[in-house]
Amino acid sequence: MLRDCTVLELASVLAGPSVGQFFAELGATVIKIENPRTQGDVTRRWTAPGETPPDSRSAYFCACNAGKQSVAIDLSTDAGQALLHELAADADIVIANYRPGRAQALGADPDTLRTLNPALLYGHITGYGPDNPRPGYDAVIQAESGFMAMNGSAEGPPTKMPVALMDVLAAHQLKEGLLVGLLRRTRTGQGGYVSVSLMQAAVSGLANQATNYLVAGHVPQRMGSAHPNIAPYGTAYPTADGSAIVLAVGTDRQFAALCEVLARPDLATNDRFATNAARVAHREALDAALQTAIQKHPRGALLDALQARTVPAGAVRTLPDVFADPHAEGMVIRSDNAAHPPGLRQSATHAPTPSLLPPPRYAAHTAAVLSNQLGCTEDDIATLQADAVVVCT
Repeated sequence: MLRDCTVLELASVLAGPSVGQFFAELGATVIKIENPRTQGDVTRRWTAPGETPPDSRSAYFCACNAGKQSVAIDLSTDAGQALLHELAADADIVIANYRPGRAQALGADPDTLRTLNPALLYGHITGYGPDNPRPGYDAVIQAESGFMAMNGSAEGPPTKMPVALMDVLAAHQLKEGLLVGLLRRTRTGQGGYVSVSLMQAAVSGLANQATNYLVAGHVPQRMGSAHPNIAPYGTAYPTADGSAIVLAVGTDRQFAALCEVLARPDLATNDRFATNAARVAHREALDAALQTAIQKHPRGALLDALQARTVPAGAVRTLPDVFADPHAEGMVIRSDNAAHPPGLRQSATHAPTPSLLPPPRYAAHTAAVLSNQLGCTEDDIATLQADAVVVCT
């Protein structure tokens, strides 16, 4: 789909690299520029407990770096900046997550690169916007955007979510902005600057919780997995076999069907539970009644009965269960070569490119890119290595 598109990724960790992998999956050539002073993307060394990768590709790194070429260039040097400028002159997209002001010192800012290439699209992820030099970290953004205050049990402390969701949200917003920019460029021939901040991405993700406050003055409180506007919705209920299910009942009809399956039709006609508003108001009594009823049923049979009545419900799964599901299995990027770590697709809307490269070893493609795309000779590359401008492996 984007086989003629070249992307330069000047980003690390999760948000920016997720965008780079997305474009790689669409067929683009994605060149990941890594910093020799840090031995590349910091996530190469973020290993899980018990993980001992034989090379520089941790499981975390593999989450968002498939399909790329790794080129190690020291952009703090004049020669390194010159190489970047040559690459940018023929690129279509740059993805960066520099703190405001840092890119200028490296010759990697949008003004410099777009002067060289007016058709270039420059996608920039910051913590708090292009005019705020404060660095952005997902855990801090979760705290400052209100997510932690809402997350966790009523009796427990504010709780961070187990996935860097603010990074994920910002990545999706940047993907959208760059795709719109590509569409605009086909009509005008001009590139542009697309800026996304983790903080604004997080605030936009507050969705109904934000409007509950802005419209109704309701300040969300920690309430476990329950939903402030709907009941029963999100709470996990134990079943007879020691498993658990979650309900997502959004209508009174669905609630009546749930009660019939549980052999408690009286609940649906009880004034405290007959409507969603009444169920929200009497949530504790509702949960107690449902927990008693649901515990009498084994999970599999109960889920089958609920699905037959189109009552939204699902099993609480662990990750081994998740990846045994065909819906998740189809999103895993695998390789016939055991030495190539797997990855996970960033989008479920398209099939991965058949020739998608595995996540790259650090600096594995430096020599090839310098030779093939910039016309550097072996002597040129040797000199750049000797001067510590590039690293080749």
